[in-house]
Amino acid sequence: MKKNKFLIYLIIGILLLIKFGVSENKTFEDLSSYYVNSYSQFMEIDSRKIHFRDEGNGYPIVLLHGTGASLHTWDSWTTELIKNHRVIRLDLPGFGLTGQDPLKRYSSMDYVNLLDKFLNRLGINEFHLAGNSLGGQIAWLYASKFDHKINKLLLLDPSGFSFDKVPFVIQLAKTPLINLFLRYFTPRAFIKKNLKEVYFNDSLITPELINRYHSLTLFEGNRNAFIDRANIKREDYSCRMKYIQTHTLIIWGENDYWIPVSDANRFKNAIKNSKVIIMPETGHIPMEERPKESLKIALDFIKL
Repeated sequence: MKKNKFLIYLIIGILLLIKFGVSENKTFEDLSSYYVNSYSQFMEIDSRKIHFRDEGNGYPIVLLHGTGASLHTWDSWTTELIKNHRVIRLDLPGFGLTGQDPLKRYSSMDYVNLLDKFLNRLGINEFHLAGNSLGGQIAWLYASKFDHKINKLLLLDPSGFSFDKVPFVIQLAKTPLINLFLRYFTPRAFIKKNLKEVYFNDSLITPELINRYHSLTLFEGNRNAFIDRANIKREDYSCRMKYIQTHTLIIWGENDYWIPVSDANRFKNAIKNSKVIIMPETGHIPMEERPKESLKIALDFIKL
C-alpha cells in the first residue's frame, strides 16, 4: 500500500514539474519592499538572523505564528492591539524573512529556547503570550518552563497532541525522494490548496494572501527548512502542561481541517486554569480568517 502511494506521489510530482517547471528561490532583495516596513528589525541570535517587529506602547503581548506562516498572519490583530499594547511578533526560524537555520534547530524546545533569548535581549520579563498552531505549541511549552513570566496565555488551534491525520503537504515533506520536488516545485496553486485547507471560508482567500504565502515560502532556504522540520524526531511534551498555572484561553476553529477541534478539550483537561471557546465556521487560523471576532474574544479574556 505504501509503495503504491509512493509511486502515485512520484508520478504526480514528475507531471507537475514538467507542466509548471522549477519555482525559483526569492532573495531578500526580491521580497524586502513587500514584507519589510519601518517597524521591521533584525536580531542576530546564535547564527540566526531573526526578523521581528516591535510596535506600540503599553503592556507587552507576544504573538507566534504557525507552520508555513509568518509574522504577517497577525497583521489585523496588531492594528488594534497597538492602541493599548506593545506588540512583538517574529518570523520563526524556517519561515518568513528569518529563513532557514544553518544548524537545523527546529525542535519545539529549540524554538522555546530561542524565544527566551529573544525576549531577554528585548528586556521583556512579563507579558501576554499568544500562539497559533506550531506557535501555540511553542507558547504552551514556553509557559511550562517560564510560567512566572506570562500574565495571560492564548492558544489558537495549538498543536501538542499526537493525531492520526497528517496534512498532505507534511506527508509529502516526509516522503523520501518525493520531498525533492518540494525543494524546487512550489506553484501558486499548491499554496492556494493549502490555504483552502486552513480557511473555512474560501472566499476570503485573496490573490494578495496567496502571493504573500507563496513569496515567503520561496524565500531562499525556507523550503529546505520545511522538509528538515518535517523529518525531525517529534518529542511528546504534553505531560508538561501540568506545570502551567497561567490563566489560559483556548480558541479553536470548529472547522479546523489540520488539527481536530476535539483537541480543545484535551488541552482544557491538561491545563488547570483554562477555558475553551469554539468559533463556528472557522478554520485553523482564526486570527487571520476572522480577526475581529477572535480578537474580541482575546481582549475580553485579557481584561479579566
